[in-house]
Amino acid sequence: MLSQHFLFFFAMLGAFMGLGLASFLWWRAKGEPTQRWLSLLVLAVGVRTGKSVVFHFWPDIPRIALQLGLTACFLIGPCLYFLIRSTQGNTPGASRVDRWHITALVIIILAVNLFLPYAGNDLLWRNLITPGINYAWLAYLLLTTVEVYRHRPRLARSTSGPLLLGALAGIWLIWTAYYTAGYTSYIVGALCFTFVLVSSVLVYLRLRSGKAAIEPYQDRRIPTDEAATQLQALAELMARERLHLDPGLTLPRLARRMGVPQTRLSQLLNADNQTSFKQYLAQLRVAEAKSLLLQVPMKPLEIVATEAGFQSMSTFHSAFKKHEGITPAAFRSRRTDSGNAFQHS
Repeated sequence: MLSQHFLFFFAMLGAFMGLGLASFLWWRAKGEPTQRWLSLLVLAVGVRTGKSVVFHFWPDIPRIALQLGLTACFLIGPCLYFLIRSTQGNTPGASRVDRWHITALVIIILAVNLFLPYAGNDLLWRNLITPGINYAWLAYLLLTTVEVYRHRPRLARSTSGPLLLGALAGIWLIWTAYYTAGYTSYIVGALCFTFVLVSSVLVYLRLRSGKAAIEPYQDRRIPTDEAATQLQALAELMARERLHLDPGLTLPRLARRMGVPQTRLSQLLNADNQTSFKQYLAQLRVAEAKSLLLQVPMKPLEIVATEAGFQSMSTFHSAFKKHEGITPAAFRSRRTDSGNAFQHS
């Protein structure tokens, strides 16, 4: 009896941790697509494993609980796939193809759950829908693996590459545990999720504490090749997710987003990019403001400052004049006059 209690505790631990971690990640996402997909992935696996544990110990649970768990299972593959996809685009947000893909998935889920509920369609769910969900999960795993292979050079340069590979490997392990449950036990999948989740949290805490194999901030310079790789990863992250447009962006937040210690990012900018964090953001925001100033119809300077990520008009004016040598209004007037002169010539 005691062993069954321990089994229930460790199997259910992953489900409870998954729900809590998913909520935390969604709250911390601040609109970042990658972190939101990671939150949804953890939530889907957490609900799926929670259903497995409850069904293992209480097989007579309501059919709606089984339906909810299997629906979450169907979402695991797509969430993993779009997690990887969200790191590969050069523009923020999903592409048009991805939006159609997501819309199709939502329609399928709503149609099956509304018109073919588990209660009253037991045989259909057991013999067709459930196997179909497991093979759809496998199909998305294969598709995601191909996506990772295609973009392996970019992932190799990215500081989040190992974390994404870890997520892929973890989901492969969980899928294999469920697929082979007929030879082991149905509860093994839930135990695998607990193992994967606890391991991930420990690795994260180890990274945060600086005990992992990540060199802390020291007086010696970062090797040139390594610094160039990380600066390129930083540039790609900023171009893709346009984090500099957030007026509240801080060095710790950006460091967490890159997956590096705050002191290392500071060293990377100061020693290898010859700029401070504030100066780096100002450069990006001024470049954004220059583009906004030339848009037609013309936007008020206050709107330009806000959309470019500046917290105030005074900060906008001082940063712009420092980088361009003229005020934003003068920049717009000069470019407008040059354009008109070119048209009349």
